[in-house]
Amino acid sequence: MSEPTKNPFAEMMAQAQDMAQAFNPALRSFDPKEMEALWPTLSRDAMELWFGKTMNRDGLDARTRLMVTLAALVALGAQAEPQIRLTLRHLREAGATEREITEVIWQMSMFGGLPAMQKALGIAQDVFAETRE
Repeated sequence: MSEPTKNPFAEMMAQAQDMAQAFNPALRSFDPKEMEALWPTLSRDAMELWFGKTMNRDGLDARTRLMVTLAALVALGAQAEPQIRLTLRHLREAGATEREITEVIWQMSMFGGLPAMQKALGIAQDVFAETRE
């Protein structure tokens, strides 16, 4: 019998975490949710910096930039799941409707393929449920 296929991405992430913890032992107990509790506006401040008026004074508005970002992330497929979730949350905050977001994801089926579209739609359903609560 052959050995089960290993997930190279999971192995790479585990190695990166081990290396980070070797440099800073405090990272062994690091929880990103605690960072959100410590600095709840961090992601909003970062999004304003990258997509708002701080660095992008003219041209596309934040909502449009986020839609374009979502399209690119969907085309990348499952490897971008955390980034898709974050972008979806920000899109909802920026006023994008579920229908608009779903249309962008559907449009990317031609570029990223049906599996990427289905994965992104599943993620979107989770985020929509979170934002409805």
